[in-house]
Amino acid sequence: MTNVEILRLYIGKEFENSPSPFMQWLMPVILAVEEGSLQFQYTVRREWLNPAGNLHGGMAAGILDDIIGATIFTLGDPNFYSTINNAIDYFSSAREKDILIAETEVIKRGRNIVNVACTIWNEDKTKMLARGTSNLMRMEWKTQTVPAEKSQ
Repeated sequence: MTNVEILRLYIGKEFENSPSPFMQWLMPVILAVEEGSLQFQYTVRREWLNPAGNLHGGMAAGILDDIIGATIFTLGDPNFYSTINNAIDYFSSAREKDILIAETEVIKRGRNIVNVACTIWNEDKTKMLARGTSNLMRMEWKTQTVPAEKSQ
């Protein structure tokens, strides 16, 4: 089974089987999976807020970095990719219990460096909250695999 096929098994469900403890804590719901592109849904929790009651910029950055890492997984390379940099623009915010949609797209895939863009939207995609790009470098060690769901 390809990595894309494995992730598609989770469409419409909270992604609990990620090898990333941070992603498990974020509790995203997978909405769409293609090679080089993902769409995840998140529900803003109280612990994600800044003192003003808005989504903390660091949480938006964490969501962006985490889903970009998962996007690399869709490419099927067995090697781990490490983030070199993130460049993020913040445009709006969200409140507790708001639904966020994060979408990614591989912009350029080189032999050792991959550039990926991510946009974070409100639920109906009428308001862009943040947009960022990231460069990731291919490392020597292998990535962990995602288990396929067990049959019911």
